[in-house]
Amino acid sequence: MRTTGDRIRQAISFEVIGLLISVPLAALAFGYSLEKTGVLGLIGASLATLWNYIFNLGFDHALKRFTGSTRKSIKIRFLHAISFESGLLIVFLPIIAWWMNIELLEALLVDVSFALFYLVYAFVFTWCYDSIFPDTDTRPHPGH
Repeated sequence: MRTTGDRIRQAISFEVIGLLISVPLAALAFGYSLEKTGVLGLIGASLATLWNYIFNLGFDHALKRFTGSTRKSIKIRFLHAISFESGLLIVFLPIIAWWMNIELLEALLVDVSFALFYLVYAFVFTWCYDSIFPDTDTRPHPGH
């Protein structure tokens, strides 16, 4: 199981790299100012950082309980990425509409776009992070 320090490093590096990629792309794709999109990105990153820590801690505890290990198969990585982004999508929607001063439908488009980006990004980032900073719990899944 990962340490608290490792979880903090993972959450912060995930958000910083994600912001550096997603904010300019979102500003360009939706035609919003970089400043307004940047603040939205910071709001989202702050929310997501908290969610990242809580979600990953809970996910790892559940995974360890059900499989005896925190190692993630491809199937579990897909489940991890989709469930993480789905929870964040629900919470972030009204914030986007409020901050960007847009209707909920337009905010949903922005939110889904961010979610799709981060869905792929979360999968790739977590796999890379696990490769660079392996979890000390390396026991294989039962039956794998």
